[in-house]
Amino acid sequence: MNARPEAPAAASSLYTNRRVAPLLALGFASGLPLALTTGTLQAWATVDGVSLQAIGFLTLVGSAYTLKFLWAPLMDRYTPPLLGRRRGWMAVTQLLLALSIMAMGLLSPGQALLPLALIAVFVAFCSASQDIAFDAYRTDVLRKEERGAGAAVSVLGYRLAMLVSGGLALVIADSWLGWGNTYILMGVLMALAILATLWAPEPEAPAAAPATLGEAVAGPLLEFFRRPGAIVLLVLIVLYKLGDAFAGSLSTAFLIRGAGFSATEVGTINKVLGLGATIIGALAGGALLAKLRLYGSLMLFGLLQAVSNLGFWLIAVSPKSIVLMAAAVGVENLCGGMGTAAFVALLMALCNHRFSATQFALLSALSAVGRTYLAGPLAPPMVEAYGWPSFFLVTVLIGLPGMALLWWRRADIRALDRA
Repeated sequence: MNARPEAPAAASSLYTNRRVAPLLALGFASGLPLALTTGTLQAWATVDGVSLQAIGFLTLVGSAYTLKFLWAPLMDRYTPPLLGRRRGWMAVTQLLLALSIMAMGLLSPGQALLPLALIAVFVAFCSASQDIAFDAYRTDVLRKEERGAGAAVSVLGYRLAMLVSGGLALVIADSWLGWGNTYILMGVLMALAILATLWAPEPEAPAAAPATLGEAVAGPLLEFFRRPGAIVLLVLIVLYKLGDAFAGSLSTAFLIRGAGFSATEVGTINKVLGLGATIIGALAGGALLAKLRLYGSLMLFGLLQAVSNLGFWLIAVSPKSIVLMAAAVGVENLCGGMGTAAFVALLMALCNHRFSATQFALLSALSAVGRTYLAGPLAPPMVEAYGWPSFFLVTVLIGLPGMALLWWRRADIRALDRA
C-alpha cells in the first residue's frame, strides 16, 4: 500500500475529478461483455433452435471469470509498450474484445455453434483480463478519500452495461437489427471504451513492476501474509457480506413462491427499483465514505445491509402488499449498494500497488467464497427446515459476526486510511 500526498476532497468534486470520472466508462466496458457470453448468447441460441443440452454447455463459457487470478501475475509483471502497466493492458484487452465480439456477430449458434462458443470463450478470457487490469488501475489511481466514489462510479457503469448488453440487446436484436448486427453494435461500443482508457490519467506515483515472474507469483502472497492480522482480514472479507448473500440467494424465489407475487411484478421491481436503489446506494456510500473514512463506513453500511434483511421477514409475516415488497427491495438494494462501495474500497486499500492486479483478483475471488460455497448450498435447506420468516431473521444474525470481527480489528482498518 503506497503512501501518496492527498488533500481532503469536497463531496461535490469526488465524482467529477480526472481520476474518478473515467471510471464510469471503464466500468461500462468491464460489464459489457458478460451478458454477451451468458444470458444474451443463451437467448440467441434458444431463438435459433439450439438444444437445451447444448445451451447448458454454453454456461461453461464464463469459467475464465472465476479463474482470472491464475494469470493476473503476468499482468503485474509485464508492461505493454504503450500507456503503462495498467492502461496498456486495458487498451489491449478492449481492442481484442471489440474485434472478437464483432466476430461473434458474423456467426450464428444454429449453424456454427462450436466456432461461436470458442470465440465466446476467448471473449470471456479477454473480459476477465480486462477486469484484472481495470481493478488494478482503479486501485492504483485513486487517492484514499476517492476509493468509495471510484467504487460507486464503477458499479454504476457496470450495471448500465449489463442493461445494455442484456435486456436492451434482446430488444434491439428482436425488433431492429437482428442478432448478428446487435453483436457488431456491441463490439463498436467496446471499441469506444478505448477512448476512455486514453483519457484516463496515469497513477500519480506508479509502483515498480515485480522484477521477475517468480516475484509476481509469490510476492503478492508473501507481502500480504507478512502483515499483522492478515488471516483475520481474510476472514473478514468472507464474512462481511455473508448475511446479505444468504438473503439475496433466494430473494427472487421467495417473492414468487413464498410471498405469491407474479414474475412480472418481481421482475419490474427488481430491475427498475432494485437497480436504481443499488446505484443510489453506491453513489451515496461513495460520498459518505470520504467523510466517515473506511472503518466508519464499513461498520455503518455493514449494519444497515444486515438489518435491511428484516424487510423480507416483514413481507413473510404480513399480508401480500406490492408497496411493502417495493419498499423492502428498495431498502435492501440501497443498503447493499452502500455496503458494496465500502467493501470494494476495503479491497483496494488492502492491495499493494506493486501487486494490485494479483492481490485484487485473489481478494475478490475470496469474497465470493461465502456467496458460492456457503449461501448457495445452505440457504435452501435452511428455508425447508425453518420456514421463510425464520430464515430471514437468521440472515440478520449471519451478518453480525462480520461486524464483530470488524470492530475487533478496527485498529487495522483505521491504519489503512493512514497508509
